[in-house]
Amino acid sequence: MNETIGLTLIVIGVLFDIVGCIGLVRLPDVYNRIQASTKCVVLGTTLILIGSLVWLTSLSATIKGLIIILFILITSATAAHALARAAHRSGVELCDQSVVDHYTDDRQVDDAKKQV
Repeated sequence: MNETIGLTLIVIGVLFDIVGCIGLVRLPDVYNRIQASTKCVVLGTTLILIGSLVWLTSLSATIKGLIIILFILITSATAAHALARAAHRSGVELCDQSVVDHYTDDRQVDDAKKQV
């Protein structure tokens, strides 16, 4: 039973990873690519690890897997934020279909506050 549940979670995780990779190639700008790769790959990798934990059922593997999952959740969000901020500050344009740019709005408000 554990093997079936573990294998199912692993397959779903691999599918999420594949969707993230497709999004990385197909989406129009760096900001959308960061979002697709971060969200899908974090969910996919987490599901693969949880599936492995369910399948293995050893205490040491469970502890190591949970630590790795926590590490992935923290570092992926931080890395995505740093990449998006660096891209925006270096002048990488949004795609033509983008509607809102909150970061530019926030920077303009901050600049106006500094001038006062």
